[in-house]
Amino acid sequence: MPTEEFRAGPRPGRAAPGALLLCRADPASVAPAAPLLRDRMLLAGAGGEWSVLVPEGKPWQHGDEPVDRVVTGWATALAVGAPWPVLALWWDADRAGCILASGFRRPVGYVWLAGGTPAGEDEAMRTFAARLNLDPVLDMQSLDALTRPDSAADARARLRGLLAVLARVGVALPAGLTPGEPADRLREAARGLPDARRIGWPGWRETARAELHTVESRVESSPLGPWLPGSASPKARVLALAQITAGLPLTAWGLRRRSGGWVVAGLLLLGHGALGLLYDVGRPRD
Repeated sequence: MPTEEFRAGPRPGRAAPGALLLCRADPASVAPAAPLLRDRMLLAGAGGEWSVLVPEGKPWQHGDEPVDRVVTGWATALAVGAPWPVLALWWDADRAGCILASGFRRPVGYVWLAGGTPAGEDEAMRTFAARLNLDPVLDMQSLDALTRPDSAADARARLRGLLAVLARVGVALPAGLTPGEPADRLREAARGLPDARRIGWPGWRETARAELHTVESRVESSPLGPWLPGSASPKARVLALAQITAGLPLTAWGLRRRSGGWVVAGLLLLGHGALGLLYDVGRPRD
């Protein structure tokens, strides 16, 4: 059973949709990738190894896609182009949940109804714990508690309970960035943070320059260096071609489904693949 810290009484009115994106990387590493989402975001630190992206807009109010589908596309788009996982927290009037995206693997998520009733699969939580390298015993016990009925814990309390588990791996959301709060309130809180920076869409050319500026350091520091753009290995070209091959049908599928989130994910794959090939062609040869 959750402790009193994670319990929540009835909340008046209907919750407005909102979302937060947590990236397991520092803001300097997230900043070059975030513009590819093509949505205005505020970026700030959220613990020693974590960053948080706060949407400045509300794209789920301007189309047919609910907030959970929008953030699934965002998280997938960021994760396929970065060596770190992305966790999206989302909520609306009827539900709340989390979605974890990591590399090319299928995103995994969990959902609670507004009153806190679990509406996900237990296996999802086990996958969630494994991908974030959580303790398979102690942390898994805490996650299991979030999948059991508790009449005193609503959906907002469930998200706070999830963050309490993630605090053990360094997550520390800044004051004011509380899941369940309206998007406008989150945006204002993020703007007041001393380390907050605004992330926009500067265009493909500027984004590519920023990516190329950081690519050498990523090759140096990552164990996946031979697979990353900027390395001399043929594996980098293979990965670039694979990204383009995967991005084309994903973009087409998103367009057919009118799913902006999946279109973004497909375009990001295409962009990273093309960037990798261009970098390989243009890099100096020995």
